[in-house]
Amino acid sequence: MSNTASLKKEYAERIAPALKEKFQYESTMQIPVLKKIVINQGLGIAVADKKIIDVAINELTAITGQKAVATLSRKDVANFKLRKKMPIGVMVTLRRERMYEFLERLIRVALPRIRDFKGISNKFDGKGNYTLGIEEQIIYPEINIDSISKILGMNVTFVTSANTDEEGYALLKEFGLPFKKANKD
Repeated sequence: MSNTASLKKEYAERIAPALKEKFQYESTMQIPVLKKIVINQGLGIAVADKKIIDVAINELTAITGQKAVATLSRKDVANFKLRKKMPIGVMVTLRRERMYEFLERLIRVALPRIRDFKGISNKFDGKGNYTLGIEEQIIYPEINIDSISKILGMNVTFVTSANTDEEGYALLKEFGLPFKKANKD
Protein backbone atom coordinates (compact mmCIF):
# COMPACT_ATOMS: atom_id res chain seq x y z
CA MET A 1 0.00 0.00 0.00
CA SER A 2 3.01 2.31 0.14
CA ASN A 3 2.75 2.86 -3.64
CA THR A 4 -0.82 4.04 -3.28
CA ALA A 5 0.04 6.47 -0.56
CA SER A 6 2.93 7.87 -2.62
CA LEU A 7 0.82 8.80 -5.68
CA LYS A 8 -2.00 10.17 -3.55
CA LYS A 9 0.49 12.08 -1.42
CA GLU A 10 2.27 13.35 -4.54
CA TYR A 11 -1.07 14.67 -5.85
CA ALA A 12 -1.78 16.52 -2.62
CA GLU A 13 1.75 17.90 -2.11
CA ARG A 14 3.03 18.58 -5.65
CA ILE A 15 0.45 18.11 -8.43
CA ALA A 16 -2.52 20.03 -6.98
CA PRO A 17 -0.48 23.16 -6.08
CA ALA A 18 1.23 23.10 -9.50
CA LEU A 19 -2.13 22.92 -11.31
CA LYS A 20 -3.60 25.65 -9.07
CA GLU A 21 -0.74 27.96 -9.99
CA LYS A 22 -0.73 27.08 -13.71
CA PHE A 23 -4.47 27.64 -14.26
CA GLN A 24 -4.83 30.42 -11.63
CA TYR A 25 -7.66 28.70 -9.72
CA GLU A 26 -9.16 30.75 -6.91
CA SER A 27 -10.46 27.73 -4.95
CA THR A 28 -8.83 24.36 -4.31
CA MET A 29 -12.16 22.79 -5.32
CA GLN A 30 -11.53 23.91 -8.93
CA ILE A 31 -8.35 21.82 -9.21
CA PRO A 32 -9.01 18.78 -11.43
CA VAL A 33 -8.87 15.34 -9.77
CA LEU A 34 -8.80 11.82 -11.15
CA LYS A 35 -12.27 10.46 -10.32
CA LYS A 36 -12.01 6.89 -11.62
CA ILE A 37 -10.29 4.58 -14.08
CA VAL A 38 -12.47 2.24 -16.17
CA ILE A 39 -10.82 -0.73 -17.87
CA ASN A 40 -12.92 -2.28 -20.64
CA GLN A 41 -12.45 -5.20 -23.03
CA GLY A 42 -14.83 -5.64 -25.95
CA LEU A 43 -14.93 -9.33 -26.83
CA GLY A 44 -17.09 -9.83 -29.90
CA ILE A 45 -15.32 -13.16 -30.45
CA ALA A 46 -17.00 -14.42 -27.27
CA VAL A 47 -20.19 -15.00 -29.29
CA ALA A 48 -18.55 -18.13 -30.72
CA ASP A 49 -16.54 -19.19 -27.64
CA LYS A 50 -18.05 -18.62 -24.16
CA LYS A 51 -14.81 -19.54 -22.32
CA ILE A 52 -13.13 -16.35 -23.56
CA ILE A 53 -15.29 -14.28 -21.19
CA ASP A 54 -14.19 -16.36 -18.17
CA VAL A 55 -10.53 -16.08 -19.17
CA ALA A 56 -10.87 -12.31 -19.68
CA ILE A 57 -12.58 -11.87 -16.29
CA ASN A 58 -9.77 -13.77 -14.56
CA GLU A 59 -7.06 -11.80 -16.38
CA LEU A 60 -8.64 -8.39 -15.73
CA THR A 61 -9.20 -9.32 -12.07
CA ALA A 62 -5.51 -10.27 -11.77
CA ILE A 63 -4.38 -7.04 -13.44
CA THR A 64 -6.57 -4.68 -11.40
CA GLY A 65 -6.94 -6.47 -8.08
CA GLN A 66 -10.72 -6.02 -8.28
CA LYS A 67 -13.32 -8.47 -9.61
CA ALA A 68 -14.21 -7.75 -13.23
CA VAL A 69 -17.77 -8.15 -14.55
CA ALA A 70 -19.11 -9.29 -17.91
CA THR A 71 -20.92 -6.71 -20.04
CA LEU A 72 -24.02 -7.86 -21.89
CA SER A 73 -25.35 -7.02 -25.35
CA ARG A 74 -28.35 -4.69 -25.44
CA LYS A 75 -30.06 -5.95 -28.57
CA ASP A 76 -30.20 -8.75 -31.15
CA VAL A 77 -27.96 -8.44 -34.22
CA ALA A 78 -28.52 -11.28 -36.67
CA ASN A 79 -25.44 -10.54 -38.80
CA PHE A 80 -23.16 -11.09 -35.79
CA LYS A 81 -25.17 -14.07 -34.42
CA LEU A 82 -25.78 -11.94 -31.35
CA ARG A 83 -28.71 -12.26 -28.98
CA LYS A 84 -29.87 -9.77 -26.37
CA LYS A 85 -28.10 -10.15 -22.97
CA MET A 86 -25.23 -12.30 -24.32
CA PRO A 87 -21.87 -11.56 -22.66
CA ILE A 88 -19.73 -9.60 -25.15
CA GLY A 89 -17.19 -7.85 -22.97
CA VAL A 90 -15.56 -7.41 -19.58
CA MET A 91 -15.06 -4.27 -17.50
CA VAL A 92 -13.91 -3.04 -14.12
CA THR A 93 -14.18 0.43 -12.52
CA LEU A 94 -11.43 1.46 -10.11
CA ARG A 95 -11.77 4.25 -7.58
CA ARG A 96 -9.73 5.61 -4.65
CA GLU A 97 -6.86 3.37 -3.43
CA ARG A 98 -7.09 0.73 -6.17
CA MET A 99 -7.23 3.45 -8.82
CA TYR A 100 -3.93 4.98 -7.63
CA GLU A 101 -2.38 1.52 -7.29
CA PHE A 102 -3.34 0.61 -10.88
CA LEU A 103 -2.15 3.98 -12.22
CA GLU A 104 1.22 3.53 -10.51
CA ARG A 105 1.68 0.03 -12.02
CA LEU A 106 0.52 1.23 -15.45
CA ILE A 107 3.03 4.10 -15.55
CA ARG A 108 6.01 2.42 -13.87
CA VAL A 109 5.71 -1.20 -15.06
CA ALA A 110 3.22 -1.89 -17.89
CA LEU A 111 3.79 0.97 -20.37
CA PRO A 112 7.60 0.60 -20.39
CA ARG A 113 7.12 -3.07 -21.41
CA ILE A 114 5.41 -2.13 -24.72
CA ARG A 115 7.60 -2.84 -27.76
CA ASP A 116 8.82 0.23 -29.70
CA PHE A 117 7.06 2.54 -27.24
CA LYS A 118 7.22 6.21 -28.23
CA GLY A 119 4.61 7.65 -25.89
CA ILE A 120 0.82 7.68 -25.83
CA SER A 121 -1.47 9.77 -28.02
CA ASN A 122 -2.73 13.04 -26.56
CA LYS A 123 -6.26 13.00 -27.94
CA PHE A 124 -8.85 13.80 -25.28
CA ASP A 125 -12.65 13.61 -25.50
CA GLY A 126 -13.34 17.36 -25.25
CA LYS A 127 -14.34 17.18 -21.57
CA GLY A 128 -10.96 16.44 -20.00
CA ASN A 129 -11.24 12.64 -20.04
CA TYR A 130 -8.74 10.35 -21.74
CA THR A 131 -8.95 6.82 -23.15
CA LEU A 132 -5.81 4.77 -23.72
CA GLY A 133 -5.96 1.74 -26.02
CA ILE A 134 -3.71 -1.16 -25.06
CA GLU A 135 -3.30 -3.84 -27.73
CA GLU A 136 -1.88 -6.69 -25.63
CA GLN A 137 -2.70 -7.73 -22.08
CA ILE A 138 0.75 -9.36 -21.75
CA ILE A 139 2.41 -6.03 -20.86
CA TYR A 140 1.16 -6.59 -17.31
CA PRO A 141 3.46 -8.70 -15.12
CA GLU A 142 0.41 -10.33 -13.47
CA ILE A 143 -0.34 -12.19 -16.72
CA ASN A 144 1.53 -15.45 -17.28
CA ILE A 145 2.52 -15.43 -20.97
CA ASP A 146 2.53 -19.25 -21.15
CA SER A 147 -1.15 -19.48 -20.15
CA ILE A 148 -2.37 -17.02 -22.82
CA SER A 149 -4.77 -18.53 -25.34
CA LYS A 150 -5.59 -15.29 -27.18
CA ILE A 151 -4.06 -11.81 -27.22
CA LEU A 152 -6.75 -9.41 -26.02
CA GLY A 153 -6.67 -5.62 -26.08
CA MET A 154 -8.31 -3.24 -23.66
CA ASN A 155 -9.32 0.38 -23.25
CA VAL A 156 -8.27 2.25 -20.12
CA THR A 157 -10.39 5.37 -19.56
CA PHE A 158 -9.25 8.07 -17.12
CA VAL A 159 -12.25 10.07 -15.90
CA THR A 160 -11.25 13.43 -14.45
CA SER A 161 -13.13 16.38 -12.99
CA ALA A 162 -11.37 18.69 -15.48
CA ASN A 163 -13.57 21.00 -17.56
CA THR A 164 -11.26 21.21 -20.58
CA ASP A 165 -8.85 18.92 -22.42
CA GLU A 166 -5.98 21.23 -21.49
CA GLU A 167 -6.70 20.80 -17.76
CA GLY A 168 -7.12 17.02 -18.13
CA TYR A 169 -3.87 16.78 -20.09
CA ALA A 170 -2.00 18.79 -17.45
CA LEU A 171 -3.36 16.57 -14.65
CA LEU A 172 -2.44 13.26 -16.33
CA LYS A 173 0.93 14.65 -17.47
CA GLU A 174 1.71 15.57 -13.86
CA PHE A 175 0.80 12.04 -12.74
CA GLY A 176 3.49 10.83 -15.15
CA LEU A 177 1.62 9.46 -18.17
CA PRO A 178 4.16 9.46 -21.04
CA PHE A 179 2.40 11.51 -23.75
CA LYS A 180 3.98 11.95 -27.17
CA LYS A 181 5.59 15.32 -27.75
CA ALA A 182 3.22 17.70 -29.56
CA ASN A 183 4.55 18.90 -32.92
CA LYS A 184 3.34 22.48 -32.59
CA ASP A 185 5.69 25.05 -34.11
